[in-house]
Amino acid sequence: MFSWFLFIFERGIVLNERWLECLRSDRLIAAIKSPKHLEMFLNTGLQVAFLQTGNISVIKRYVDLLKEQQRFVFLHVEKIPGISYDREGLQFLAKFIKPHGIVTTKSSLVQLAKKERLMAVQRLFLVDTDAVENGIKSIHDIQPDALEIMPGLLPEMIGMIRKQTHVPIITGGLIQHENHIEAALQSGAVSVSTSRPWLWKKWGNIDREEVHACGEN
Repeated sequence: MFSWFLFIFERGIVLNERWLECLRSDRLIAAIKSPKHLEMFLNTGLQVAFLQTGNISVIKRYVDLLKEQQRFVFLHVEKIPGISYDREGLQFLAKFIKPHGIVTTKSSLVQLAKKERLMAVQRLFLVDTDAVENGIKSIHDIQPDALEIMPGLLPEMIGMIRKQTHVPIITGGLIQHENHIEAALQSGAVSVSTSRPWLWKKWGNIDREEVHACGEN
């Protein structure tokens, strides 16, 4: 029994490391907000998707499609109608939908996801100083696998938060151009999420060395 739990634990560590390698390699995450964008994403070289479309009746099909193509899939729990924000909802996700992880604004869901051996990205909206301070405290308390800072056009805040936590930082929201991506990466974000397919395609075709260079600071 112990060896089985050890296997699951080690598998989780390896999976997490593979995911982080993808973030550092691609530097861009596809936030998929429409079913028609699934194929657009699969036609790029990007490896990580934040799935924000579908409902409880179709979401497993979407997750299976992306996983069959060797993509990492994270469900934004609050964006998927029909999934409850409680222990039973997370157990349903872990046992039947089987994404690699979740994205959520709720600290309680991060904790539940970790208990179900799902990776968890906590989304933090930087609306004021209190939100920043409370968010940093929450990160220290629950240790999500990554933090997604919203909106993505606050490079100085990315740098400040990066100095206060060892959790990998993703940023997104209001990303309109390539220079927005580059500014976020140069400020310390490990990756940037965007729902714009034309940016997925263009960024996914950039040479990996050029992509990596965008994050050097």
